[in-house]
Amino acid sequence: MTLLVMPSIAFLGLGAIGAPMAKHLTPPGFTLSVWNRTASKAAAFAAANNVRHAKTPADAARGAEIVITCLPTSREVAALLDGADGLLATMAKGSLLIDCTSGDPATSRQTAARLAEKGIGFLDAPVSGGVSGAEAGKLTVMVGGDAALLERAQPALQAFGEKIVHCGPVGAGHAIKAINQAMLAVHIWSLGEGMLALSKAGVKPEVALDVINASSGRSNTSMNLFPQRVIGRAFPRTFKLALIDKDVRIGAQFLREQNVPSPMIQLAAELFAAAHAELGDDADHVEAVKVIERTGGAEIR
Repeated sequence: MTLLVMPSIAFLGLGAIGAPMAKHLTPPGFTLSVWNRTASKAAAFAAANNVRHAKTPADAARGAEIVITCLPTSREVAALLDGADGLLATMAKGSLLIDCTSGDPATSRQTAARLAEKGIGFLDAPVSGGVSGAEAGKLTVMVGGDAALLERAQPALQAFGEKIVHCGPVGAGHAIKAINQAMLAVHIWSLGEGMLALSKAGVKPEVALDVINASSGRSNTSMNLFPQRVIGRAFPRTFKLALIDKDVRIGAQFLREQNVPSPMIQLAAELFAAAHAELGDDADHVEAVKVIERTGGAEIR
């Protein structure tokens, strides 16, 4: 019987999604080193999970067969490559960078090209499923890049991903994630407008959602997000408004690059940018509804 040898992994970016993803890559299944811009977070994670705390990206990548990044933007991933403390200083020829950032396709292609010059592979592999999905190891992983590289990456991706989809060439994963997020933004805003109008007309929001969720207008937003966060007026900050603002802008830019007329998504990008500016970096993404309520002069209740 052939034993499966698990790769040594470096994980960079221990945020709300990254930390539970990295948790699934800890021993005994994997050999793991971790790095985070806030060093104390990486130190605490390393101590709690018996893994190595790397002081720099270069230190994390030293000896790693696979490097996984999970950062806010593609620009931050690209910035990790250079300098004495950067990834290119220690990543070996034949190693693989998997970028789980919700990034932009163009920057991913540039990063892939730079790595290819050094004989290093690249996959863009953004995830969906939120903090709960990351904790349960049941994320959806959207992968762009070479199929042979994806085959090599499967043991790591399967540790935190339940559904792993090869979407196409480099950038395809990030493109699908951006369009998914743009659709989420449209759902939140349009449902907020409709629910406020119904509420002002005397329809209870619970009744409205009961009908919508048994009809063709239903979505994850109406079935899961609004009952808790809008009707319940509880906005747990599992996914920040600042991040969906970034994601929708990426989606809008991607559509422009493809010369696809997209007035709805372009408007969604403008609306979420304005909501982000009004409510701040720490607001939850569904709190954008508060802007609709303010401009509409009422609360959904």
